[in-house]
Amino acid sequence: MFTGDGSADFLIPALHRAGFANRLQSERRNDGFALRDCYMTAVARCAPPDNKPTPGELSNCRNWLLNECRLLPRISAVLVLGKIAMDGFIAAMRKAGHPYPPMKFAHGASYPLPCRFRRMFCSYHPSRQNTQTGRLTAPMLDAVLNKIRKSLRQS
Repeated sequence: MFTGDGSADFLIPALHRAGFANRLQSERRNDGFALRDCYMTAVARCAPPDNKPTPGELSNCRNWLLNECRLLPRISAVLVLGKIAMDGFIAAMRKAGHPYPPMKFAHGASYPLPCRFRRMFCSYHPSRQNTQTGRLTAPMLDAVLNKIRKSLRQS
């Protein structure tokens, strides 16, 4: 996920700085890049026009997300990259029967979760639109990833 995408140029080095990736970059499949204590997935499985998935597209992809969550029993923290990801994750968890309260997206926010995923962390998406305008900077993303790392050490 993100490999070869402009978002990867920003996200992968941040994951490496926080100790979640073994390398500073990933350019293609099977290039030796590996994640540590981290798994990436998406609430939308396609690249929709203008990177704005419709509610129907998100709904169609929801079972994929739920199946991945079932296959990963040791997840204790979730990082959502953007409001679409947060809303999609919450919708999936509600579909799975978890009573998620309303949550407001804000970069750097974190929320306790009412299921085996103990905490959700929020960051702006590392799209070029956000990184080239300064809406998301490397120190901002590093701060969120460091909060996650600290949370994992405490568990």
